[in-house]
Amino acid sequence: MTRSPPFCEIFNLSHDTETIDLVKKLTDIPAAQWNALAGDHPTVHYDYLNGLEITGCVGPETGWSPHHIVLHRHNRLAGAMPLYLKTHSRGEYVFDHAWAHAFERHGLAYYPKLLSAIPFTPVPGPRLLAHNKTDKLKLLQAAIGLADSNALSSLHILFPDKTDLEVMTDAGLMIRKNIQFHWSNQGYGSMDDFLESMTQKNRKKIRQGRRKLAEEDVQFLWIEGSCIDDWTLDFFYRCYHQTYIEHGNLPYLNPEFFHHLRDTMPDNIMIVLAQQGEKPVASAFNLRNKERLLGRYWGSLKFISGLHFETCYMQGVEYSIAKGLETFEGGAQGEHKLARGLLPVQTHSAHWIRDRSYAHAINDFLTREEDAVNEYVDVLGNHSPFRQG
Repeated sequence: MTRSPPFCEIFNLSHDTETIDLVKKLTDIPAAQWNALAGDHPTVHYDYLNGLEITGCVGPETGWSPHHIVLHRHNRLAGAMPLYLKTHSRGEYVFDHAWAHAFERHGLAYYPKLLSAIPFTPVPGPRLLAHNKTDKLKLLQAAIGLADSNALSSLHILFPDKTDLEVMTDAGLMIRKNIQFHWSNQGYGSMDDFLESMTQKNRKKIRQGRRKLAEEDVQFLWIEGSCIDDWTLDFFYRCYHQTYIEHGNLPYLNPEFFHHLRDTMPDNIMIVLAQQGEKPVASAFNLRNKERLLGRYWGSLKFISGLHFETCYMQGVEYSIAKGLETFEGGAQGEHKLARGLLPVQTHSAHWIRDRSYAHAINDFLTREEDAVNEYVDVLGNHSPFRQG
């Protein structure tokens, strides 16, 4: 059951020197002031989030209506929270469909709901953009107040970083745990150094896969920043689109969005291009900053055994070693990443449910789910791909 219209009421909380407002498009906010709060994480950069809006990837027609909360002090931006009014749960990577079905079965509206997340990407990062915990708490309380005053079912905050998670925990939100697989640089000087740190079984498997691709005459290029021309972007999008179609879905993102990122954030982009001979066959789109590489989107036009793992994961690892990056985040889920040196890390989401009886039931579910997640991590820990000691 979805209530309409899918818009929250505009609100303004004013004090002597500060206001908290709701804005429905990022173009109403100075980019420099937003980025001063966001830091260098590419997915919360003004141009990334604004790009989603101005290219039509998010908006009321897609079920992602921007409702960003902003805190001004002395007429300058002191805090911001990326926030969306959602009429579905697609593109989130933290699955609450069972919760929605429970509401529906009892004749209650689960949608629309409020969501603080980066649309279509499960990358951990800041969600309460402010310089201190006091202002972060003000943003969180404003979001809860917005959901409550508009009689929305819930507020969800997906993949917050450690500092923001502490604020949410202290505020009494329910915390949900999940698992991703990330690669960590242990000071490797080369790809061979990394492979030598692995067990013989896993090292052999990776080398065999790479050798077979070489025998198939598959080579890889890393294309960065201003070297990413229109042809490279268009070929990547063709691969990305084809992979979605093969799975019976339309892609969330359009070509204009990727061109926008290339034009506004070139230093944050790296594309892996796979070629068989002279013919391009696959591509992966990655984001980066000075410390991290974020594996995001990929696609291929031809099936070649091992091509997906190499394009999406091993090339990301090798690039991170070559560039001295600390971490490569391989995306959501996927036990297959473990054998390639990406280890399990816990990620989190925070949830506020307006109906107290449902909140109690969901909290009980999360407690039991957390026990299962912890057990899963223990099991994965017994299958480390690295040599002991």
